[in-house]
Amino acid sequence: MKPVRAHVVIQGLVQGVFFRANTHEVASSNGISGWVRNNPDGAVEAIFEGEEDAVKRTIEWCRKGPKGAMVERVDVVWDEFMGEFDGFNVIIRR
Repeated sequence: MKPVRAHVVIQGLVQGVFFRANTHEVASSNGISGWVRNNPDGAVEAIFEGEEDAVKRTIEWCRKGPKGAMVERVDVVWDEFMGEFDGFNVIIRR
């Protein structure tokens, strides 16, 4: 299976429900590298890199999210694997 990269934006009630922390846990357990962050517009944005099946599993989890989340929409843009990340990080915006 080839490595892939996905840029994902999750919209709905996805901030204030531990979405980033749970995404970190799910992505890490699936061997995904990349990052996740809250956006000022209320969305959660992520870059996932890893084996295609693992990235797809992580995206499927994002369609539901953690308890308390109400996901309305998940936009995914597939891109070429770049291998630029060492692990998975939660980005905190200031």
